[in-house]
Amino acid sequence: MMSLGACKTKHPKNQWIPLFNGKDLTNWRVKIRGYAVDENFGNTFRVEDGLLKVRYDQYKEFGRRFGHIFYDESFSHYKLRVEYRIVGEQVKGGPGWAFKNSGIMLHGQPPATMTHNQDFPASLEVQLLGGNGRDDRPTSNLCTPGMHVHFNGELVKKHCIPADAPTFHDEKWVTAEVEVRGDKILKHIVNGDVVLAYTEPVLDDSFGTFEKLKEFYGGVAVKKGYISLQSESHPIDFRKVEIMILDEEK
Repeated sequence: MMSLGACKTKHPKNQWIPLFNGKDLTNWRVKIRGYAVDENFGNTFRVEDGLLKVRYDQYKEFGRRFGHIFYDESFSHYKLRVEYRIVGEQVKGGPGWAFKNSGIMLHGQPPATMTHNQDFPASLEVQLLGGNGRDDRPTSNLCTPGMHVHFNGELVKKHCIPADAPTFHDEKWVTAEVEVRGDKILKHIVNGDVVLAYTEPVLDDSFGTFEKLKEFYGGVAVKKGYISLQSESHPIDFRKVEIMILDEEK
């Protein structure tokens, strides 16, 4: 049985380290719904022009092929910085809510523990949204597949919590950051401003693999896990994915 185990990172602390090397997908693992781990259907996740790209040009239609690319190491106390832009047109068959929609998944379960047809890993999603040119559609909201969090001192069980963040209607680059300190505090940051903060993530006991997830996480409290980037039917580019390992509180 795979578990998260101790977070014995090989990275130095308190300095920015690239997780994406700008050349290839070394240390990244793909899991797409309906396919085995490391089967990158349609070359969905690729590196071109120094960018980590999510593309659907080899799809006839989306077909609920929700995908995630996982960095192959778990983390607990860190800052993460991602530069992204949402581009192009949504692939045929993508759900309406997934228009200009992607995400950064935090404290996720290991990819090898996902079921064959599982849509999303149990995780905390920093939702990356783009605007439609007219309406407000803030980015960096929180969505919580398989988990709940405490927000303003209360346990919140609804799927998404909105961020106090701007809307980006065009294809310009956006910097999304998170600060994660185990289960003590998690913050979403957009272009330098904190837009959402929450604490004490826990597993959702109604999630289909709840009992197995308790084994992976060592209980109900979620203090560590894997980072992944989404493919949800709309193309997106990532030009930087960087981490800073933080000291753990004693």
